[in-house]
Amino acid sequence: MIQTALDLIRKRWDFDVLVMENMFGDILSDLAGGLVGGMGTSACAEIGDHTGLFQPAHSSAPDIMGQNKSNPMAASLSGGLMLDDLSEKLERPKLAGAAGLIKSAVYKGFEENLLRPMKFGSDMGTKEVTRQVIDLIH
Repeated sequence: MIQTALDLIRKRWDFDVLVMENMFGDILSDLAGGLVGGMGTSACAEIGDHTGLFQPAHSSAPDIMGQNKSNPMAASLSGGLMLDDLSEKLERPKLAGAAGLIKSAVYKGFEENLLRPMKFGSDMGTKEVTRQVIDLIH
């Protein structure tokens, strides 16, 4: 596990899917989240043959509940993963197109400094970031 953690930092492009028990998965998913900007940007998809669970990779943050401080990017990107999965399972390519719109909006938002979550010390709260993603999709 220590070697895997080190390789995840040094050669992250060599990894796609890691299958492991929950304890080590939690540790490495936290590490991987840090590599992409923190847990607030880490989407998660647990996909089975017939069902899937799509959610942010992070847990709840009751200490900031109702304060407009959480980063909604992981939830948005998890929704995109869900649409991709449904597109494949239901053979509906338009759903994959919708997933692409979400992903493109998030990437463009960060590239053009239109998304500035408080998580990164910036000026946009949960509502403002969400509105900006919606505007970028339209």
